[in-house]
Amino acid sequence: MNFKNRMLPTKLNYQFREEGYHVWCGSAFQFRGNCYFIYSRWKKDLGFAAWVTDSEICLAKADHIFGEFHHVKTLFGKDEDDRWDASCKHNPTVLKYEDKIYLYYMGNRGNGEWWNHRNNQRIGCAVASDPEGEWRRKEEPVIDVSSHGFDSLMTSNPTVTQMPDGRVLAVYKGVSKEGELPKGGPVICGVAIAEHPEGPFIKEKEPIMQNPNHPWSVEDPFIWREDGTYYSLVKDFHGYFTKTNGYSVALFESRDGIHWAPSDTPLAFTRELVYEDGQIQKVALLERPQLYFENGTPKALLCACAADENCTDTFHVRIPLK
Repeated sequence: MNFKNRMLPTKLNYQFREEGYHVWCGSAFQFRGNCYFIYSRWKKDLGFAAWVTDSEICLAKADHIFGEFHHVKTLFGKDEDDRWDASCKHNPTVLKYEDKIYLYYMGNRGNGEWWNHRNNQRIGCAVASDPEGEWRRKEEPVIDVSSHGFDSLMTSNPTVTQMPDGRVLAVYKGVSKEGELPKGGPVICGVAIAEHPEGPFIKEKEPIMQNPNHPWSVEDPFIWREDGTYYSLVKDFHGYFTKTNGYSVALFESRDGIHWAPSDTPLAFTRELVYEDGQIQKVALLERPQLYFENGTPKALLCACAADENCTDTFHVRIPLK
């Protein structure tokens, strides 16, 4: 697959912002004639780095994917109790499974120190019958850390898809306790599979998508299945897989969802927005890719974007697909 050739020019009104907030990663889906967008945000006056301490997950709605989205409500903000995810909710991604909507996310509880929150990241799950109705969060993480190995320090960046036999395939980011703390070991991805969206998820032992030249391999995966093959868009920190020698987004593929390799055309896209009038905007960050589907067909690429190096202008962008 040549993913870059599927991308069409975008428009300024395909960008979603909120006054006073950093708007970041999100997942969109259809439900009863509306298009819903579940996304993360946090107050701008806290600074961009506060995504790890103060992010909340919100719901927006539009008539269609390229319509004007409006904030509906906050689904999950800070909790006053001692839940494992009391401080922060981030990285939302949605799976529609049978008659329910499953929301996977990163959550943490920390002491206010940045690395403490980062290293307490775990993956949670919430479920609803209606996105504007009540959401039930599981009491414990669905993908927790392991006692040892590549994900023994933290887990985050969940992405899921349904397998042909009904099982749920997950790819996620992990960091190990091995290595100098607080940073820890390599930043890498792993695989887990569950019989049901709420788990339990059984992990594969070995990590995937490993850059042999640098411990910070990949993050921000998004997986889907198309024409009998699993695909993944993933942030390639150093351009090792895309052969760009710089931060870019790579395309991987897999026959079984467990063993992954770069696609024949591994470069999915770089940090630029191409507009209908031919203008090209170079941006500082273009990450957390997700796809929006209609009747099983990818119709739009969704990305979190920071226009400037200081991350003062942050928004979510929709890019049409052929």
